[in-house]
Amino acid sequence: MLIGEVARRSGVSARMLRHYEALGLVRPSGRTGSGYREYSGADIRRIFHVESLRSLGLSLREIRRALDEPGCTPSALVGDLIRQTRERLAAETELLTRLRRIDAVDPAGWEDVLRIVALLQALGSPSPGARQHAALLSASSAGPSSSAAPSASAAPSSSAASSASSASPAPPASPASPADEVPVEVPVPVDALVEAVLNETEPNVAGALRWALARSGDGAPALLAEGLDSPAAAVRERAVRALAELPGPEATAQLRRALAHPDAVVRACAALELGARGAAEAVPTLIDMIVEGTQDTDAADALSVPASDPGTAERIAARLLDRLAHGAAAPPVRSRLAQALAAVPGPTATRALVGLTHDEHRTVALTATYLLRERTPD
Repeated sequence: MLIGEVARRSGVSARMLRHYEALGLVRPSGRTGSGYREYSGADIRRIFHVESLRSLGLSLREIRRALDEPGCTPSALVGDLIRQTRERLAAETELLTRLRRIDAVDPAGWEDVLRIVALLQALGSPSPGARQHAALLSASSAGPSSSAAPSASAAPSSSAASSASSASPAPPASPASPADEVPVEVPVPVDALVEAVLNETEPNVAGALRWALARSGDGAPALLAEGLDSPAAAVRERAVRALAELPGPEATAQLRRALAHPDAVVRACAALELGARGAAEAVPTLIDMIVEGTQDTDAADALSVPASDPGTAERIAARLLDRLAHGAAAPPVRSRLAQALAAVPGPTATRALVGLTHDEHRTVALTATYLLRERTPD
């Protein structure tokens, strides 16, 4: 079969067939009397073998080794191809994510695109100072959250904002950091901020990022909630701490779901913030924390917020009283429950404290007596 016919039947161009011949990959078995290339059935089968291996991503050199070297086993070549393909997919996925983030900002021109890219690069910088600077620029560009202003704990303190340069080497003065070139009006995609929050290990930078996220608008709570399912405990903790600093009903709803999380750290952080927001759903978890001695002082403070409602206060006091009566609570537990009762108004809490002034353990009795003396009359 002549080269033109082979090209038509195989789908491989005559030019590529000549290239194969030059490489010694597929040589026609004969020539016609006029000197034209003539391919045998075996030659054509080899062409199809070459194309099959090319479809797997093998280079022509690797294909020649596979077909001509008996010692060339598939495992080594296929293993390399799997590794290379994974690396390529990771690079393509990263590129796709970057493009989607730029598209989400809806840039007006290429100058905006360049500024967004510079800010995204700064968020991923190895320098904590550059990352913090980018986070602060992100917060400035976002402006106040549409639903509510961030809490005081969400905003980085002046000492935190200035300490990144002392905690780690500052970026070189020249050339400038990418974030230095970004004007404050350039917005940052919310998912980029969430990714930065979940990956950040430097406390000062993490605080600045959470502050920026709290000012970023909608979408952050659902993305942070995905972080609660991370197999890494540190990522789960970062996710719930960021949720606790987000205002609005969507963040509160995600925190309510976090009360049932299997991770005790996640449950505790969610309960403390929900208690501070006056959510009665947090009461059982807060009482558990008091009994267990896990951030018990913070839990008692958080418990006092929903207790500002008289009906809720009576129910909280009844629960605390039940924990006192449930089994033989150890003296340290009784002391912690007494301190929690002191922050709960109402007659039930008062009666419980009066009973504890007669506790058999002197420390518990003295603690209850002092708390009762300091208590505002009901």
